[in-house]
Amino acid sequence: MSTGRVAINGCISAQRGSVGEFPTREITAYIKARNTGPKGLNVSYEAFFRVVDGGHWEKVGSGRSYVRAGEAIGPVEVGSTTRVCGPVKVEVRVHARADGAAWSGWSPASTRQCQT
Repeated sequence: MSTGRVAINGCISAQRGSVGEFPTREITAYIKARNTGPKGLNVSYEAFFRVVDGGHWEKVGSGRSYVRAGEAIGPVEVGSTTRVCGPVKVEVRVHARADGAAWSGWSPASTRQCQT
């Protein structure tokens, strides 16, 4: 997705854990941002999480970073959530906006996008 001259991608990591005898996943959302413009920009971003079947979107975090002209940042952690493992599909999405621009469209986040 893009917001002005800044391209945004979302990505996640999912670490296994447990709470007592219940297996869990610590799901962390990240963004990558690339500024193709001639000036540096402040970029605000948010990440949301939901269970696909009947779940509602919950904000897991937000932040703000400066991205210099022609440079990229990330992955930058936006937020995380711990969920008990179960037979449900979940999704994470992110969006962003540069100062003075509208919010970008939603970018789905996946684990493979976190690799550099």
